[in-house]
Amino acid sequence: MEIRSFISKGQYERLLNFFKQNAKLLKEDYQETFYFDGAQDLRIQKNDFFSKIWMKEGKIHDNYREEIEIKFDRNEFEKLEKLFFSLGFNVQIKWFRKRFEFQWEEISACLDFTKGYGYIIELEKMASEINKEKEYENLKHKLQSLNIEITSKEEFDKKYIDYKKNWKSLIEDENHS
Repeated sequence: MEIRSFISKGQYERLLNFFKQNAKLLKEDYQETFYFDGAQDLRIQKNDFFSKIWMKEGKIHDNYREEIEIKFDRNEFEKLEKLFFSLGFNVQIKWFRKRFEFQWEEISACLDFTKGYGYIIELEKMASEINKEKEYENLKHKLQSLNIEITSKEEFDKKYIDYKKNWKSLIEDENHS
């Protein structure tokens, strides 16, 4: 389960300093993720450590989503891309993200900058079906303790739809900034 919010560049820098002092840095990573068209939320990703295929059940900004993930050697990414193209899938969106992942108490805390999309904080914790509501409330309190307002699903959906329509020009604009 996860909770996320858009943050400003200033908040991002403040939180990065906070987590560096108060949490354990698990990894710093650069990720390229391709979302494919189709009935399922199907993606491939290449990061600094490996490549993977993964699928998420449910809708894009749901609080609870089951994930299926298969990891590959980092160098296999182009083969994965070719496989999905051969199966008739098309890339719907490409994301280019710099991520810092911390272990903050019992929570995974990620700070992201995604080219053309912005700065985001994400708090995540694995939970059983029985505890998911309680754990979601705990994540909300943790986010609020950082003085971050929760971004509504509607705002995430709106920003996602805008990025989906304009991602090619948005990432190009940042290359010229």
